[in-house]
Amino acid sequence: MQRNLLARKTWAIILSTLLMPVTASAVQILKYTDHEPLGGMRTTFINDVFFAQIEKESHGRLKVEAHWNSELSRSYDALGVVKEGKAADMAVVVPEYTPKEFPLQQIFKSFPVGPTGDKQVEFFRKAYATIPALQDEFTRQNVVNIFLATGYPVAFFSTQPRNKLDDIKGTKWRSASFWHQDFLKNSGAIPVSMPWGDGIYDALKAGSLDGLMVNVDSGYELNVHKTAPNVLISKDLWLGHVYPLVMNKNTWDKLPDEDKQAIRRAAEKSSATLGPVMETSFAGMVKELRSIGVNIRELKPDEVQHWETSTRYQEVQNKWVQDQESQGVKQAGPTLEKVTALMKNTMN
Repeated sequence: MQRNLLARKTWAIILSTLLMPVTASAVQILKYTDHEPLGGMRTTFINDVFFAQIEKESHGRLKVEAHWNSELSRSYDALGVVKEGKAADMAVVVPEYTPKEFPLQQIFKSFPVGPTGDKQVEFFRKAYATIPALQDEFTRQNVVNIFLATGYPVAFFSTQPRNKLDDIKGTKWRSASFWHQDFLKNSGAIPVSMPWGDGIYDALKAGSLDGLMVNVDSGYELNVHKTAPNVLISKDLWLGHVYPLVMNKNTWDKLPDEDKQAIRRAAEKSSATLGPVMETSFAGMVKELRSIGVNIRELKPDEVQHWETSTRYQEVQNKWVQDQESQGVKQAGPTLEKVTALMKNTMN
């Protein structure tokens, strides 16, 4: 009797010991795709902060296998890839690249002036948390938004010195955003649409293009200042660029609740540190550009206000709403009203 009891206890210890490595190795790998290389502020933050937090909060149950620089999908293909969920479980999807799938998320770029740093991060988080129509766009694409990265203010990179923003009148400026093209036109400039590539540098050198209206980090990382070394900046020049990091919904639904909660905690903690990181990185970029001889001038508040007025952005927004509603996007007007209200509250 005692021998049998001892044998059972011995086998229980052996069995638990054998099971321990299996439990410890039960790690789920989440495959992530990003169109940008690792090294910029956004990609480094996602990799070193958010992904690290996911692993920490899940106690190692979740690990992210990240693929950068369009290794698994290009920028315009990312939504389709993560929606299918075969090549990747997660991806950054840029609303600007998917206007048909995410029409309402185009609204963010329709403001010429907006918040920065912590306030910008909080603005986006509140928008997606309190406006159901935005989340509905994700649901229709079979993805779940788990984190929101964001970008820097817009800047004006010019081949010639510009004492004030009004000096852009009558000159040719390239912008990828249809909103900004209208802003430029309303401000007296000539908007130019051309694909990104060597042609832009050639046009700047030849004088057929006078400048670029682009987010300051893209200008910095792509060496735009080498051909357009005169830059007008302001933290208040809103770009409205948001990078939703989404997960395939089927993958999300299969996660245990404890892992879903771990991801949510990771997003919350990461978001709390994103604003200060962006502020520090912005200051570092400006300092380095100045150190290499780039002519940078920060706009005064009244100049920023003048730019906001000259863009007539509300007219542009109203026209966009009419166009969207004629195409069946019935939530365009109500969503714009909610985002506008949130913007005003954030800026006050």
